[in-house]
Amino acid sequence: MANPSVFNFETCTVDEYGQIQQQQSCTAQRWVEDLGAAVRLELVEIPGGTLSMGAPQTEEGWHSSHSPQHQVIVAPFWLGIYPVTQAQWRQVAALPQIERSLIAQPACFTGEAHPVEQVSWYEAVEFCARLTQHTGRLHRLPTEAEWEHACRAGTPTPFHFGATISTELANYSGISWEYQGKLCTKGFYGKGSEGADRRQTTSVGAFGFANAFGLYDMHGQVREWCQDCWHDSYAAAPTDGTAWLTGGNCHQRILRGGSWNSSPRACRSAFRSKLDSNSSLYDIGFRVVCSRI
Repeated sequence: MANPSVFNFETCTVDEYGQIQQQQSCTAQRWVEDLGAAVRLELVEIPGGTLSMGAPQTEEGWHSSHSPQHQVIVAPFWLGIYPVTQAQWRQVAALPQIERSLIAQPACFTGEAHPVEQVSWYEAVEFCARLTQHTGRLHRLPTEAEWEHACRAGTPTPFHFGATISTELANYSGISWEYQGKLCTKGFYGKGSEGADRRQTTSVGAFGFANAFGLYDMHGQVREWCQDCWHDSYAAAPTDGTAWLTGGNCHQRILRGGSWNSSPRACRSAFRSKLDSNSSLYDIGFRVVCSRI
């Protein structure tokens, strides 16, 4: 595909109970990378802007690692519309090795259109390096600021859908779990309701609604690797949208977005977690950035 094209998608917003209140048809610019064998990787143009990164202490599920809220200026970039799928992974894993080997099918839950999972941070970086060599365009993991900017799509609410979330709109664990009479995990957020607990990934984009930038599966599905090293808070964090690669713990990298195995609290736009760079779990995937088309 020689030039960007217009991408049509649907968005929705929900009320405090998780009921859809508004639907809207939107457009964005899309770029398609041809990976061969009729497999394509689609990226959407993310406009630059100023992000209020993190969460206020009044937000349910707030943790000190989400603070202090701070203003970040993010430059425009292109981001995968979906998490990298198993079909896309297989095609890129067959390309020449850059630094490390990749197996063709690492995923636990098989499906061509399901997100790839059980990939480490280093393997995700290798995927991006091979894709870069194949296309001649620089592909990489998103920075943490880019990821949150892309997820929020201009919204200040806990989710880009609004004040709560529903398992009709995203793949996460919508059941509560009690132990000895104590509520340990909530399957609902705010005034929202409990819902499904699918216990596996679904096909990317299966829920039909994107955010205002045209991105699907930003809440739930698989946790997504970012470039940044782990820091316990945003104190002294970069304000220009670049990856935070100094100080902190660079043996552990950032994960964003929550997963099919996460409570709704862990799927919020501001939620962040960490994992050793060499680790791979069945609820961890990634999506790719291209800085310039």
